[in-house]
Amino acid sequence: MTAGPIVVGYDGSADARAATAWALDEAERSGVPVVLAYAFEWVAVRGWIGPGIGPGSWPDQEAREQIEAMLREAVTAAEQRHPGVAVRPEVLDGPTALLLRERSASASLLVLGSRGHGGFAGLLAGSTAVTVSAHAHCPVVVVRGEPHPPTAPIVAGWDGSDRADLALDFAFARAAARRAPLRVVRAWSPPPALRRPAGTPPDEGGLDEVSATEQAELDEALDRWRDRYPGVEACAEVVDRSPAEALIETGRQAQLVVVGSRGRGGFEGMLLGSVSQQLLQHSACPVAVVRELPVGTAG
Repeated sequence: MTAGPIVVGYDGSADARAATAWALDEAERSGVPVVLAYAFEWVAVRGWIGPGIGPGSWPDQEAREQIEAMLREAVTAAEQRHPGVAVRPEVLDGPTALLLRERSASASLLVLGSRGHGGFAGLLAGSTAVTVSAHAHCPVVVVRGEPHPPTAPIVAGWDGSDRADLALDFAFARAAARRAPLRVVRAWSPPPALRRPAGTPPDEGGLDEVSATEQAELDEALDRWRDRYPGVEACAEVVDRSPAEALIETGRQAQLVVVGSRGRGGFEGMLLGSVSQQLLQHSACPVAVVRELPVGTAG
């Protein structure tokens, strides 16, 4: 089965251009085309409800032609930087989150900037990013932070859930394609009854034993992917921190952080509460949220 395109939510903003650059690099490695998609959002205008390119504006023919010209310029620039990647524009009409969710069904990857204007205004300020990441039919990458060198590691959060396994599959595949090391983190906070004051000796049958069990479970899970991706240098660690703190901290030196859209334990509710908001808004590198893998790509 032919892989679907990488779809970029494009509105001409600086962050959309950063998302496009990330998508083009990914497409050059994977050999799939890139689609630059602009959405005319439906907004209220002077008592009427209609499609618009921004609050208080109406997408008349002139506005549509301006958007199409902007996309053509972006496509031309992309083809000049990456002549081996096929790039095409696409104009969509309707609610942004719904359109992106529908478009993700035929895409291999959906790439968004962390902020924007026009059809993707308020992408992370409101519910759009959470909605898209929670319901997309392919992995979603939100590009933010400063570029890191290709030798920087890829970081994946794991908690033993099925979605976390999908995230690991995605992370290992990217690490293999980029020849980058992979760092898998399991955030686990022991209950108060098992905590001991700093400086006290290890306790048998208590915190240290439970922590060792957590580490063994993580190592066992990684062995499955190490067999599938023998060329990937992967390490795993269990950390006594909150999931958001652990991923934000390890992501400071990473080129990509990968998480599942839902999980259990340390990552439960990743896209339903404050943890996802902290990661998407404070990560120092792009964040990939994996809810589903495209058909034919799951390991």
